[in-house]
Amino acid sequence: MKPGISPLMRVENVSRIFPVGSTLLGGPRHRVRALDRVSLDLRRGETLGLVGESGCGKSTLARLMVALDAPSEGRITFDNAPLSGLPAGELHRRRRQIQMIFQDPYASLNPRMTARASIAEPLANFTGMGRADIEARIEELAAQVGLPPHLLDRFPHELSGGQCQRVGIARAISAGPDVIIADEPVSALDVSIQAQILNLLLEIKRRMGLSMVFVSHDLSVVSHIADRVAVMYLGRIVEIGPTAEIFAQPRHPYTRMLLDAVPHPLPAGRGRKTQAQGELPSPIDPPAGCHFRSRCPHADASLCGATVPPLVTVGEAEIACLRLDEITLERAGV
Repeated sequence: MKPGISPLMRVENVSRIFPVGSTLLGGPRHRVRALDRVSLDLRRGETLGLVGESGCGKSTLARLMVALDAPSEGRITFDNAPLSGLPAGELHRRRRQIQMIFQDPYASLNPRMTARASIAEPLANFTGMGRADIEARIEELAAQVGLPPHLLDRFPHELSGGQCQRVGIARAISAGPDVIIADEPVSALDVSIQAQILNLLLEIKRRMGLSMVFVSHDLSVVSHIADRVAVMYLGRIVEIGPTAEIFAQPRHPYTRMLLDAVPHPLPAGRGRKTQAQGELPSPIDPPAGCHFRSRCPHADASLCGATVPPLVTVGEAEIACLRLDEITLERAGV
């Protein structure tokens, strides 16, 4: 980021802790640290991809950034103002500026409301528009997202998954937000529909000048849509940087493992793979120090088990690995 330019949204040392189970006295039996001191910036006009295995904390972070949940520790700011702990009126105003597209297009829509009513709801809540203006805006939004007008009076169960997601997108952009948080918006759709929705999101972002957080476990999708990528593992960010740099030269062993897991149709693209050891640890009892050390082929038990690796700047990326220099030399054949 250029000096003097502040990010649109900033996540600073954010943790989210969930109680699990209960003791005989009613207290929590365990505590899961779904997010562990996560820090990142969302820049104006960019698309930030969040990737990682299921359970790494991507969706939890997305919900915090849209204020559907509050951090246990740390803080999130939007346009240099705190996002959590706001009075109801101020939070309502912020919700117009930060909207979300959910993973399940059917579950995200009220089954008792037509597509027209779902799109109209944020217009009535946030804009103060009259009935005639709302109806005109609904028709305009339907055209923008490629939803035929005759589908507007249908209920979610009468629509396909792709059509429901178009309704969700229209609803999210209806009030003119600054940020869209897209939580795996194409993972529940047929492959034939995914490209249409992705291209639609890119076109809407370009036309409206939006910033976007795009959550996905599909690296090919992220490489297509994101300007920067943050790689998460068990509640922590292990690598973050420009998409082209991360995909061309992944430095963290976990990032390399994720990219090596992507199938290659041609033998020339298959090459040597980074093999992770063991199983994904339980988030209730993650390894001490570096969370990835129990699966990392380069881990040093005494070093990696004793210290939480900080994010270190290398080029335009940041990597959290205590053995980064040794791994770099090893890969270079030195």
